[in-house]
This record gives sequence, structure tokens and C-alpha cells, in this order.
Amino acid sequence: MSKRTQKTGATARYGSRYGVSVRQRAGHALSKLNRKYTCPTCQYQQVTRKSRGIWNCKKCGHTFAGGVWEPFTRASEANHRVLRRGSDGATSTDMAVIAQTRAMEYERSMENQDAAEVSASDDSEE
Repeated sequence: MSKRTQKTGATARYGSRYGVSVRQRAGHALSKLNRKYTCPTCQYQQVTRKSRGIWNCKKCGHTFAGGVWEPFTRASEANHRVLRRGSDGATSTDMAVIAQTRAMEYERSMENQDAAEVSASDDSEE
């Protein structure tokens, strides 16, 4: 007879305990811990976890702090974007926002000038 169910990878050691969803979440967390990530300096997939939040590249020996489960978190990516923006200047998205606000300011100033000309011409007629 064939097997009816299959135990799931790293969480097979838990058997039928703790419930399905808890075991699935534990399996995702364990797979994040054990997989290899890309090194930020040498670009090889040799980064493994040393301990909580400490990651090490086995090729170039670069050791750096990261997240507990993954070496790069969403917050660290946002921080890198801000730092890059400070050193490289504005990004294309920033430039689009700046251009849009300047265009709106220009249109408002043109409307104000038109309104001032109309009110000046009304005053001169009287």
C-alpha cells in the first residue's frame, strides 16, 4: 500500500504534535535559517548564519549583522535606499515627485498672476 501522508522535511521530527499550521511556520523558519544567501561583497551564494543576527560568507570571510531569520530585512533595505539616495542624489521616483510638485506650483503662480492682472484691470476701469 502507498503512504497516505508525508511528513514535512525539517519538521518531520515533531510528528503529529503542535498542529499543521504551527509545523508549517516552523518549516519556513527553519528553511530560512539553513539556506545560503548572496554575499553583499563578493556576490557568491555562500552566506550562512553563525548565530542570532550574525551572518558570515564562507568564500570571502565577510561577517556582518543582519536579521535573525534572514541576513537582509525590509528595514535594512529601506535604510540602504535612504543612504544610497543621500550619496547618489535623488532617484528617478524622487525626481518625478519633485517635477510634479514644481509643475503644480507653477500652475498656481500662473493662476495668481492671471487673477492679479484681472483685478488690476478692473481697478483701472473704475
